[in-house]
Amino acid sequence: MSNAFNYQDLIQIFESTFLSDFNTQLVCGTDEPIYLPADNDVSYHRIIFAHGFYSSALHEVAHWLVAGEKRRLLEDYGYWYEPDGRSAAQQTEFEKVEIVPQAIEWAVALSCGFKFDVSADNLSGIEIDRLAFKHKVYQQVLSYLDNGFSLRTTQLINACGAFYKTAPLTKSMFDYVGME
Repeated sequence: MSNAFNYQDLIQIFESTFLSDFNTQLVCGTDEPIYLPADNDVSYHRIIFAHGFYSSALHEVAHWLVAGEKRRLLEDYGYWYEPDGRSAAQQTEFEKVEIVPQAIEWAVALSCGFKFDVSADNLSGIEIDRLAFKHKVYQQVLSYLDNGFSLRTTQLINACGAFYKTAPLTKSMFDYVGME
């Protein structure tokens, strides 16, 4: 897997795949990631990822791929977000809602040839069972590989695979233990 991943390539792939049908752009931000629907000042929806990080762009796109039509009209899809410093109970809830987008992120990342690792997104010092979380994300990926991804996810996986010239996804490509 190459280390030369340029977020501008991902922006181009995303926009060529979705801009005309979904009026949505992938935008490099300078702060925390956020999804902003079109408004009186900006005529298109924006998936804003953090600091030019390729992995942040993949993660934010995965959330967009999960969000349905109505959710895509709400700031950050109308979901709560508790920043770093979550309690154990809050972390458990966070991980429950992150399984699906992180499974999608993993598939898109592999279609780009990009190394993926789950993000528990909590550095506050509480004990996090990362391996258990990885296993849940892995099980979700296997379910998608057996039952199919959504149309938008499939479109992006195919577009990334064509751009990066990667092989079609198979179960053997996903190894949750080896993600460290």
